[in-house]
Amino acid sequence: MLGSAALPTAAQAQAYQCAVPQGPVSVPRVERDGPVRQTPIASYTLALSWSPEYCRTRQNSARDRQQCSGESGRFGFIVHGLWPEGQGRQWPQWCPTRRPLPPAEARRNLCMTPSARLLANEWAKHGTCMVASPEAYFQTTRILWNSLRWPDYDRLSRQDGLTAGDIRQAFVQANPGWRAQQVGLVVNERGWLQEMRLCYGRDFRPRNCDSRRFGPTDSTPAKIWRGI
Repeated sequence: MLGSAALPTAAQAQAYQCAVPQGPVSVPRVERDGPVRQTPIASYTLALSWSPEYCRTRQNSARDRQQCSGESGRFGFIVHGLWPEGQGRQWPQWCPTRRPLPPAEARRNLCMTPSARLLANEWAKHGTCMVASPEAYFQTTRILWNSLRWPDYDRLSRQDGLTAGDIRQAFVQANPGWRAQQVGLVVNERGWLQEMRLCYGRDFRPRNCDSRRFGPTDSTPAKIWRGI
């Protein structure tokens, strides 16, 4: 079972048996993929990728080796990123900085986000618009991540007639401070769970998601790939 076998109440259990590679961590150079936008922050999204679905066709990908090969452990949810949101459909991104992600900080977070490339990209694209240093950005991310508790999504995946609402309700039951309206989901075109997007206000307290982040309605059929 993924994500709840060893430490069923801790978010870190989503990366049970995680092993950080020996030797130095190489942090790739990040290329900007869009315009610089320095707009006021109205809220935040903690985007969590369901690793079994992401790795479904990437077990032999050199780029995704840390996350998908199984050499460093198996993962359930991992942190895709902590994103500042603006008003409406605008959000800040790619804010100027001279602070690259240090290899030591990348290493510190590899069991939360098992990809130095993704960590570097999230700092450069999103974190730079929030705080002055990558250390502060990932500390905030870890605090939010470690506050979460996870239901048994392996068991839930076997439920007949599973819906997006069932996935939300399972999370809410494990996290009493949350409501279903604050839990966004991404379900891919084949109907499989791809991401969970938790919505926060500027005070980092749970907040109702807008329609863009909420995703499929509760009645939408959904499936959870277990990766085994």
